[in-house]
Amino acid sequence: MTSTPLRAHDLLWVSETPVAMDGAPLPDWAVTAYRQGAPVVMRRAPRGSDGSVPVGLRGGARHERCAATVAANSITRVVSPEGLAIAAVSIAHDAPFAALRTLRALAPALDALGWAWGPTGGAGFTLASGLPVLHADSDLDLLVRMPRAPSTAQRDQLARLLGDTECRVDLQIDTGHGGFALRDWLASPHQTLLKTDHGPRLVADPWSDAA
Repeated sequence: MTSTPLRAHDLLWVSETPVAMDGAPLPDWAVTAYRQGAPVVMRRAPRGSDGSVPVGLRGGARHERCAATVAANSITRVVSPEGLAIAAVSIAHDAPFAALRTLRALAPALDALGWAWGPTGGAGFTLASGLPVLHADSDLDLLVRMPRAPSTAQRDQLARLLGDTECRVDLQIDTGHGGFALRDWLASPHQTLLKTDHGPRLVADPWSDAA
């Protein structure tokens, strides 16, 4: 396994069946997904006292979601969102889902901004695993790593990316201390809901207040 620290939205492949948070047996769909080789996604939550890693499982249907943990030593492969960004250029112009076509269209502008970024959600999962979880009306989920607040010009460039797209784009900013939705921040820049490993917080500045 890589020695790079794990971060929220990383996709993890594991050699042992995940354990549901409530201790109950995993749903049948989750067991099936694991046996098909589906990755789990690192979620924002504290590590367990035994070092276990908080993850989420997803199936093919939208309601198929399950919070779980995995043993750190069972992780065999890690793919980050930014590790998937390079795949955007190989997406066909006539890809079957709007989320993938939108990802291909936005990739050059995102690259030009200079931050690390990548797809998450269904698009990231599909690119990483090849498993069919996207739908015709799926949104495109993106993550941008932004350790410092953007300039006004950079903020406006990001806002324009959300405006004229084939499908809805949900863009999350990761400050290194937590993550927040770009749309929410643009609508209410002085009271932002920042998701952290220890729960959500309302902050005036998602960079300095959470540091």
